[in-house]
Amino acid sequence: MKAFTGNRLLKIFAAALLLLSFSQKMAGQRVAVKTNALSWLALSPDIGVEVVTGEKTSVALSVFGQPFIKDVRFAVIQPEFRYWFNGRPLTREYIGISSFVTSYDMHISNRYFAGDGVSLGVTGGYVFTLGRRWSFELSAGTGILFFRQKNFQEEDRYDEYFYNATTLPNSWGYKLFPAKLAATFIYIIK
Repeated sequence: MKAFTGNRLLKIFAAALLLLSFSQKMAGQRVAVKTNALSWLALSPDIGVEVVTGEKTSVALSVFGQPFIKDVRFAVIQPEFRYWFNGRPLTREYIGISSFVTSYDMHISNRYFAGDGVSLGVTGGYVFTLGRRWSFELSAGTGILFFRQKNFQEEDRYDEYFYNATTLPNSWGYKLFPAKLAATFIYIIK
């Protein structure tokens, strides 16, 4: 599995932002930059953007990962479509459809996990207005995570998993998964 590097993750995020900006008529749109404080507390830097797409809708895109801890590496790209109940996006309560794509490589206790996953789920949250440009959001969500991974213990004979110099996944399936938990600071650009 080719690991996500910080540079590769930044390129994917920039390409996604570029696609998002070209897919919407940006004149008169509100754009916000955001970061999840809970991700930063978990040493997983997070950055996101949200674009208002209609009177009651917006699209958000977040990227975060774990580059600091040697035995736990992952990268996540998380798009989300939001419907705002009060008729004014980026304010008060919303419900959303969220997804994420992840790549991970973890060594926990004497077990190794390395693979990819994709999730689809629902989210909900509330945005508190702090000022003209600043807001604070609390949100949570759950979804189904589909994964394929290499899963083995230290004492396993790992060489048996090799085939033509690549390692095949030996575990796949799906799980109910907390797709989102966030305490997010938001800065509205325009």
